[in-house]
Amino acid sequence: IGLIKAVDSYKSGKGVRLATYASRCIDNELLMTFRSAKKQAKEISLSEPINGEDGEGNTLQLLDLLETNDEDVAERLEFEENARKIYQYLETVLTKRERDIIRMRYGLPTHHRSQERTEITQREIAKKYGISRSYVSRIEKRALEKLRQAYENDKSKT
Repeated sequence: IGLIKAVDSYKSGKGVRLATYASRCIDNELLMTFRSAKKQAKEISLSEPINGEDGEGNTLQLLDLLETNDEDVAERLEFEENARKIYQYLETVLTKRERDIIRMRYGLPTHHRSQERTEITQREIAKKYGISRSYVSRIEKRALEKLRQAYENDKSKT
């Protein structure tokens, strides 16, 4: 289209070669096309119907065509939400000592998206804090109960 417009509008008396002028017209046409496409771009819902049907005559959705890498998307989203909530509960429900013991015991990093995972035994935690292993066990049990109650309370609200 840019080349056609260049040939139609080229004036030889301006001192510019046709090839140079055509190149500029083509560049401008491409730029206008990209701008127009950008304006028309919109978000697409994964459940938006697309042209076509499956073997049973059902309308296909974009989600039907996407691979999930052997992992259910809904389960992954639920897991992420639960992990976020657990880290929120760790910060808001537990004391610092309880939080530290739970993190060490279960190898939880300070942030739910971190990959760092190192679990240590109750005996190692007891040695680190200078307390008995049975006391670490009681703190762990109490902290887990607090987390469970917070989760149940939150779940009953929804």
